[in-house]
Amino acid sequence: MHRVNDLVEPLPSSHRGSLVSTDLATINEKEPMTPTDENEEGLPDMSPLTNMKKNKLFGSNNSIAMMLKGSRRGRSLSMPFIHKGPPDLHRTESDKIFLETLTITLSGLYCKLLIVLGMSFPVAEFLSQEASTTLYKGFYLYLYIVSMMFLAFVYSTLLKQRAVDTVLSTAAASADTHAQGDRPKRRSIHQHSTGRYGSFYLRMGAVAFGIGSMIFSGLEFGHYLEMAHKQGCRNYLLAMTPTIRMAFIIIQLQFIFVSNKQKMLKEFKTITRFGLMHMIATNICVWLSVVATETGDEIISFYKNSKSIQDDHTGLSAVGGFIEVNRTALMAHRSKMEECRKTNIMGALLESAAPFLSPCTIEYSLICSVILYALWKNVCTNQTNVIHTGAYANKVPKPVTGMTSQHFTVDCANAHKGLFASILVLVFTIISLIMFYVLVKEERYAPTAIFQMNVCELTLYVMGTLACLLAMHKIKRLRYEKNRQFELDTLLLILAQSGLYIYFMFSAIAAYLTLDDRSSRSPRTVLLMSSCGILQSTLQTLFIVDAWWRRCTTSQNSKEKPARQLVTFLLLTNVAMWSINHLESARANFQPIELGFYGIWAWSIITQISMPLAVFYRFHSTVCLCEIWKCTYKMKLQTVA
Repeated sequence: MHRVNDLVEPLPSSHRGSLVSTDLATINEKEPMTPTDENEEGLPDMSPLTNMKKNKLFGSNNSIAMMLKGSRRGRSLSMPFIHKGPPDLHRTESDKIFLETLTITLSGLYCKLLIVLGMSFPVAEFLSQEASTTLYKGFYLYLYIVSMMFLAFVYSTLLKQRAVDTVLSTAAASADTHAQGDRPKRRSIHQHSTGRYGSFYLRMGAVAFGIGSMIFSGLEFGHYLEMAHKQGCRNYLLAMTPTIRMAFIIIQLQFIFVSNKQKMLKEFKTITRFGLMHMIATNICVWLSVVATETGDEIISFYKNSKSIQDDHTGLSAVGGFIEVNRTALMAHRSKMEECRKTNIMGALLESAAPFLSPCTIEYSLICSVILYALWKNVCTNQTNVIHTGAYANKVPKPVTGMTSQHFTVDCANAHKGLFASILVLVFTIISLIMFYVLVKEERYAPTAIFQMNVCELTLYVMGTLACLLAMHKIKRLRYEKNRQFELDTLLLILAQSGLYIYFMFSAIAAYLTLDDRSSRSPRTVLLMSSCGILQSTLQTLFIVDAWWRRCTTSQNSKEKPARQLVTFLLLTNVAMWSINHLESARANFQPIELGFYGIWAWSIITQISMPLAVFYRFHSTVCLCEIWKCTYKMKLQTVA
């Protein structure tokens, strides 16, 4: 320190700070710090002797002391280039975020790849006689088996956790009993997180559609047993696929109803992300397979019932030269498949039931896909306790006192008028459907059957439009609950409505361009029906989105329950519309104007793509209206400031 004393003593105090910092940097460079000069944290040894030396040398200047402290750590204020930076403490956290982002992205890409394959295989199997049925069915077996393996992992982990919780609770209860002695026992109240994704109505709908899908799979298995004795028709994958699909449907339904799965899924995030995305892709691939199969069967059925191939000149010209050149080979390939499917009992039964049971598979797959996506999105978040509300959400944790907190109560106050009016509408729709199925079998009465069905549908849309307008006017008396967020239910409702828009837009275009046909009154009816359908669905979506956030906040609101009669009417009216859309989904020839304008190929594809979304829109509207009917009119007082 001799050099420092020589420099400091002759200089005035005004130049002391800058020169000291420079020389201290020189000391730092020439005299590296030894481990004995620092404590365990790498800080300088601030012993009393050291402090006395520093005070003697630099006086009581706190800034110089801070410079000394910084220089001993390796930092120089005047020569920053000699600074040796500290280790990056955030690198571990950054790597963790990178891995999480990578697994989320890879799981999404994996799901997209499976969906593209699920769309390619059924189309290739229908259009080409070279496509292998074994490869097509094997892909779906892979989807089902991997999904069930993931579900088996979830169930085994849940059972293990349940066993551990049982042992711990038993030990805790025993210890508490010994500690309390003869004191009176108190009922333990703990937080039990239900964690169920999906409302009661939605899960009941999933059960109903799942039952229909299992019936369809059972008929397919019985059909294989009946045709297995035919030469060249035996393929064991045709028997394994519906059997494993039935098992997958049952296990997936159980997974949807499991109440305490969320905590386990949070512990195994990587496996959960890929497993849930695989299940989402499986459900969407099942939907695409049913759409492709039903479209192909409908086209083949149209060709079989036509007097000649030229009957569908519009459709054949629309699909291009490839189908024209390969039409003979394609029809021969499909005819061979039809010969294998042709059986006495199960074949006819499956052919008759397929138009009504296959939409159940589509609806079940859509509901499960949405619920699984909501669960995957929750798992991908970093929050530990994410509480959602609505039809596809997990419910809020509730205190449990030794019994379940699930109670189902129905308050039908101010709803009876709308209930009876909607029952009349439902009866009117059922009568119209019966008349359609009876009259459409007779060739001379088929136009009348279609016309009266269009009039029934138009009547429903007009009444639904008026009900939505009145309900939107009356429900303004209720206040908004401002802390609610834009939820998955309303987003899904808007997305599903695109199916109705697609169907009605194509119908309106075909009807408008055929208005010059004076021989039929159907184009005008179809144009008016399509316009009213677009208007009704738009107003209903706006009403549901608006009413979703409104609540009764005063005793007057709770007593009057504004618009509840109309909500009840819309609820059952959507059930009636759902039945009609279900019919339109099952029969592409339900609209002969569109069929003649677009052709069998184009109109079948349009129908099979748009109508499942339209049917799901009616079902989901019913679910949302049930939630509004139940939750909006519950009394919730607000504090007045």
